[in-house]
Formats: sequence, structure tokens, C-alpha cells
Amino acid sequence: MSRKTERYPVKSANSLWHVYKTVPFLKVVKNFIVIQIARYTPILTLKNWMYRHLLRMKIGDETSVALMVMMDVMFPERIKIGSNSIIGYNTTILAHEYLIEEYRLGDVIIGDRVMIGANTTILPGVTIGDGAIVSAGTLVHKDVPANTFVGGNPMQMIQEIKKDEKS
Repeated sequence: MSRKTERYPVKSANSLWHVYKTVPFLKVVKNFIVIQIARYTPILTLKNWMYRHLLRMKIGDETSVALMVMMDVMFPERIKIGSNSIIGYNTTILAHEYLIEEYRLGDVIIGDRVMIGANTTILPGVTIGDGAIVSAGTLVHKDVPANTFVGGNPMQMIQEIKKDEKS
């Protein structure tokens, strides 16, 4: 169950203690402010503009990011969301993780026509294929194949989605 992450060991203290050696402080402050404004913005076109132009995220056309979604504050530019996808209320998308002896970075790639249920957490280094559905409250800790329905903690495949079921 290996995610696609780059690993960076640290020699002393825990990796979060070294956070501003890994990402500039002012970048984090700017990203935090933009993300907090976007979390409460009900205007989807404005929210997508902020993600694309202020955070350098790749967001497809007609993608809807619900209220309270928490994008990665440190490395939002490592998140890509395809076209016509929905990211549900209060979902968290992480492109980094700080551990005791190392920190890890990984791109998060969410395909086209993907539906992510509310209160989901997506870990770094994960790809979610086109047409996938992720149930509410899921911890996405590994790749999700295209056209599958997954859910739970630990995440499990619930069923494949056949072409005639997509409407």
C-alpha cells in the first residue's frame, strides 16, 4: 500500500519542527488566508479562480468545491482536480505529511467526473481515477481506480460502476 510520495528524512527533532526549512513562512501565511476565504466563498467561479491563480492549483472546468473544503496549506500547487468533479463539504486534501523522522510530499490527482463525499480525507500521493465515487467520511489512503465506488476507513472498494449506471 505504497503511495507515490517523496520522503525527506530529518536528523534532529520531529519533521514539523523543521517546517519553515521545508516551506517559506510567508507562502504558508498567504495560502492560509486564501484557503480560509475560499472555504467560506459560495461563488464557485470565484473559488476556482482563487485556487488557480492565487494557489497555482490545477482545477478543471465546471468543478465544484463545496463549502469548508480544506486544501493543503503548505503545497496546494501539488493538487490537481479534473473537470466536472465535486469535492464534498468539509473534505481535506493533503499533499504533505510531517512525521517524527521524516516528512513526505506527494501529488494528489483527482480525475474528471469524480464525486468525493463530505468529510473525506485524501492523503498525499493518491490518484483518484475518472468517474470514481468516494463515499462520505472515507480516508483515501491509496489510489482509487477509475469508475469505482469506494468508502470506509480503511477504504475499500464497494463496487465497480458500469457505463449504464452513470447518469
